[in-house]
Amino acid sequence: MSKRRTEIWLAVIAIPISLLLTFVAGLHLYMTRTATPLHPEPDRVPFRTKSEPEARWAAAVERGRSIMRSGLSEQNLPGLSVAVGIRGEIVWAEGAGWADLEKQVAVSPDMRFRIGTTSVALTSVAAGLLLEKNQLRLDDEIQTYVPEFPYKEWPVTLRHLMGNTAGVPDDGDEGPLFRQRCGRAADAFQFLSGYERQLLFQPGTRYRYSSYGWVAVSAAIEAAAHEPFLTFMRKEIFEPLRMGATTADSPTEPDRVTSYYPRYAANPHYGPDVVGSIELSCYAGSGVFISTPSDLVRFGMAIDSGKLLQPATVQLLQTSQQLASGEETGHGLGWDLETVTLGREQVEAIGHHGKILGNLASLIILPGRGIVVSVLSNIPYADTRALAVKIAQAFAQG
Repeated sequence: MSKRRTEIWLAVIAIPISLLLTFVAGLHLYMTRTATPLHPEPDRVPFRTKSEPEARWAAAVERGRSIMRSGLSEQNLPGLSVAVGIRGEIVWAEGAGWADLEKQVAVSPDMRFRIGTTSVALTSVAAGLLLEKNQLRLDDEIQTYVPEFPYKEWPVTLRHLMGNTAGVPDDGDEGPLFRQRCGRAADAFQFLSGYERQLLFQPGTRYRYSSYGWVAVSAAIEAAAHEPFLTFMRKEIFEPLRMGATTADSPTEPDRVTSYYPRYAANPHYGPDVVGSIELSCYAGSGVFISTPSDLVRFGMAIDSGKLLQPATVQLLQTSQQLASGEETGHGLGWDLETVTLGREQVEAIGHHGKILGNLASLIILPGRGIVVSVLSNIPYADTRALAVKIAQAFAQG
């Protein structure tokens, strides 16, 4: 009797598992068999250019177009937009592919994309402006500016938060903030149960990006500036730099591309689905902005040239943070630091690769070359970084 019961229980367990495995295998087979290439003929991808580039950049532009065509086709992306700045001047801005697949609307250079966590680079500079006025201090505890931030088992400073070494939990891009509306950055704290938990580690001992940490930085900026975060960003950064296309995400904003999401396995190769309505206002400086590559290039050139911040402040923000162990994080205060290959030379690259769920935006500054490149996609899990690096290489050749 005991042996019979064991056999019955094994069958009860095995049958559902077998059915589940069959379903998963069938789903994978269906998705792979029904995946449709969005750009089966790369040479026929629609392109829109803002203005014809100067003759001296014609060869580089042709190489850049080839890179965009290949990227669209190989990654099966709906659309891309790119801009390149050389020593203070935008020399190329172009859209490729589809802004709206259903309506067959081509991407133009003036269309706006969600830039995801590339917003952090903009927010870092806003903090830099207040650091220069001594209205913010990096080593102050965050509660100095944001009393809504709960006290933890260790002190958490503005530097920890901007350097992503605070250990603040992050519920990811599917957390509670997507369901809420915030008028000011500090409004988000009432929805963040994650802030009630303990820190993941002692601040300064590890690196871990946290969108919620940058919500706190945004709240500190609006407290120090005595005005809403978005107002400060518009008055102090976007208007002075003529970034007229950069604003908070809203479905009512004109000239926005349609946002997509991979329909299967977080991989654009299997095709896109339209993203439903999402609310980004509570994410503030960690991910609220939409923009164009041209605006981001203007921003990058202004930072590289010292137009907006003093050189010492730029260096402060773009210097790798050091952990308590002495290890470098490879990240500044809101900036990614990396090395890229140009020809046979290894050069420093500074910028940010933004994501909402997966990468969809890249900004790269090559300080030693005066080159700034931005590439935006309307679907996450696009390798915009690789495309931006290749385009920078194309223009470094002249």
